[in-house]
Amino acid sequence: MSDIAKIDKNFKVISEKGDFNLCYYDAEQKPFRIYGVKKENGRFRRMPEEIARSVSEGVYMLHTNTAGGRVRFVTDSTCVAVRAEFADMHFLSHMPRTGVVGLDMYVREREKEKYCGTFVPPYDMQDGFEEKKERLVTINFPLYSSLSKLYIGVEMGADVKEAPDYKYETPVVYYGSSITQGGCASRPGMCYEHLLTRKFDCNHINLGFSGSAKGEDAMRDWIKQLEMKVFVLDYDYNAENCEQLQATHERMFREVREVQPEVPIIIMSRPKHDLNDGEKKRLEIIRSTYKRAVDSGDKNVYLLDNEALTADIGDEGTVDNVHPTDSGFVSMARAIAPVLDKILGKIQE
Repeated sequence: MSDIAKIDKNFKVISEKGDFNLCYYDAEQKPFRIYGVKKENGRFRRMPEEIARSVSEGVYMLHTNTAGGRVRFVTDSTCVAVRAEFADMHFLSHMPRTGVVGLDMYVREREKEKYCGTFVPPYDMQDGFEEKKERLVTINFPLYSSLSKLYIGVEMGADVKEAPDYKYETPVVYYGSSITQGGCASRPGMCYEHLLTRKFDCNHINLGFSGSAKGEDAMRDWIKQLEMKVFVLDYDYNAENCEQLQATHERMFREVREVQPEVPIIIMSRPKHDLNDGEKKRLEIIRSTYKRAVDSGDKNVYLLDNEALTADIGDEGTVDNVHPTDSGFVSMARAIAPVLDKILGKIQE
């Protein structure tokens, strides 16, 4: 196979460290702060292994994918490098490797997070890679691969300090489908949760599971006990049929509400603009969950339907009429942002 990087240098993946004399640190040690995932039995996980196993085979397979994982720190180093090791990687035909297995980075400037670049895995990578980039504040973990170890390299003698808390340190918890997990963002920072986290400086946990978010009893029982700032319920796509959605959707909302009567809950339907008859029936089920909550006096529940989520771009914002492109995720984030802004404006951390 010919190498396009020989023709266009912009496609070249840089792996050498150049003239920098780097010192590597374990990202699991202080002063580094890891969010969105926890280490258990040698892997970063989005939920405890035992609970993931009890939910379903799909959730168990995907719970080690590090969607929503981040490491944050402060440094004066002019160069930052990573060494990443993987226990498992997925390669998808309709999603870039930069999103599936890449890490991207942001630096805070004038109270805003600025994108600095992506750690791009070489095309022939087997189990890890190494690359250098300039200084950063946040490194977002891969969306569809299982990271087992991460080392951060900075210049010898550079300061490395603990990152400050998020403005809202208690996480927003997102539960849903492959779209929630981040399919098919071009890189981790472009999934809608990361877009919102940067906008509002709020921590989050990504509980998106491709094809495997079905409102199961074990998942519901675990989620309702989590400490959360806001709960986002977003699993329309993964319910097998209208009957399953009817049986589980309102029940998940109601049980979370019973355990956490004050937590704001955002209910979302699938981000698809033009719905067929079956999808319209599913939307009515989701709307009925919201309507019954409001009719019962719940003043802390919000609904975002398909038209709101796709208002900016319609169905042009997908790769397959299901999974959003980066533009599709931006459309979703823009729809959610005013609701989240209203919620967070009422909350004191």
